[in-house]
Amino acid sequence: NLITLYHLIFIVKIKNNMKVCILGNGLSSLTLAKALVNQNIYVELITQKKNLKIGQSRTLGISKSNIDFFKKNIINIEKLLWKLKRIEIYTDNLKNEKLLNFENDNEQIFSIIKNHELYKFLEKDLSKNKYFTKKHLTNKNLSFVKNYGIIINCDYFHNFTNNYFSKKIIKKYNSIAYTTTIRHKKILNNIALQIFTKRGPLAFLPISNTETSIVYSVHNSTEKENNRNNISELIKKYNFKYKIIKIDRIDNFELKSLNLRSYYHNNILAFGDLLHKIHPLAGQGFNMTIRDIKVLMNIIKDKLDLGLPLDSSVNKEFEKNLKHKNFIFSNGVDLIHEFFNIERKINNNILSKSVQFLGKNSSVNNIFTKIADKGILS
Repeated sequence: NLITLYHLIFIVKIKNNMKVCILGNGLSSLTLAKALVNQNIYVELITQKKNLKIGQSRTLGISKSNIDFFKKNIINIEKLLWKLKRIEIYTDNLKNEKLLNFENDNEQIFSIIKNHELYKFLEKDLSKNKYFTKKHLTNKNLSFVKNYGIIINCDYFHNFTNNYFSKKIIKKYNSIAYTTTIRHKKILNNIALQIFTKRGPLAFLPISNTETSIVYSVHNSTEKENNRNNISELIKKYNFKYKIIKIDRIDNFELKSLNLRSYYHNNILAFGDLLHKIHPLAGQGFNMTIRDIKVLMNIIKDKLDLGLPLDSSVNKEFEKNLKHKNFIFSNGVDLIHEFFNIERKINNNILSKSVQFLGKNSSVNNIFTKIADKGILS
C-alpha cells in the first residue's frame, strides 16, 4: 500500500509538471497556449475577465519568417493575412522622395492581420482542444499556484505582476498613437507606407484592396491639435495614394516602451507585453513575442525529450537566451525613433539624405530587412 501511495504521488507530480498555467486572455496568451497544446501539453488559462474587448481598428504586422513559424507550429492563418510585397519609407524633409525601400524580389516581405480576427480564430480553435481549459479566478484566489510546474504571466493587472515584475526600464514618448481604418476606392493594395511627418510617424498598412489600417503616432502638443477631427485631416493631408471614401472611428492610446529587469520569479515567467513594449513605428511588437515563443518552445521540447520536469529551470534558461537580445532589439527600435525625432525638429534634410544614400547600398538594405524579419540572431 505504501508503494502504491508513493507511485500515485509520483504520477500526480509528473502530471502537474506536464501542465502549464497561463495568466491573461490576450493575443500573446492564446498564441502561446496554442503552441503548447500542439505539443500535447495541458494548458490551463486563468483570466480575470470573461470577455476581452479587442479594438476593431488595431492590426498586427507579422514578418515572413514569423508567418512561416506560425503556420507550421501554431495554426495556419493564411486566410486571415493580407500580404505585402514592399514597404516604402518617406519623410517630410524630402517631400515626395522615397527615403527607403524594403522588398525581397517581389515576394511577400510582411503581412498584416486584424487583431480581433486573429483573436477569435485562436479562441475558437482552443475551445475545441482537449488539452486546453479556461478558468475565471480573481486576483485574490492564488491557491492554484501549487498545481503547476511553471506559470506564464501575460496579465498586466494580476497581483503577480505588481509583486514580482514591477522593476522595469520605462520610456514615455510624450506621444499618442491613433488607430483607424480608411475605406477607399479599389486599388492593388500590397505596398505599406511609413511617413515620418513633422508630428510623428504615420503608417498606411493595407488590409484589403479597399481598406487600409492607419497608425499615427502623434507627438503631444495641445489637446485641440490632437483631437480626432484634426487627426482625420492630417491623414488626408499625407495621403497621396488612396481615394478615401470613409475614415472609421479613431481610437488612441499612450505610447511608451518598457523592458523588464527580471523575466521570472521562481516558477512564474513574465511573457508578452510584460517583458517588452516598443514603439509601433517598426511594427515589431508582436514579432518579438512570436520569436520569444520559438525560444520557449525549444526549451520546453528539450526538457520533455530528456524526461525532465517543466519547472523554474525553463524560466532561467529562457531569460539567459533572450533577455540581452530583446534589450538590444528594443533599443534599436528606440534609436530609430530618436533619429527621426531629431529629424522632425530640424528644417534641413541632411539626415534624410544620409539615410537615403545609405539605403541605396544593397548590402546595408539586406541587413536591415533580415533584422526586421528575424530579429537579433544567435
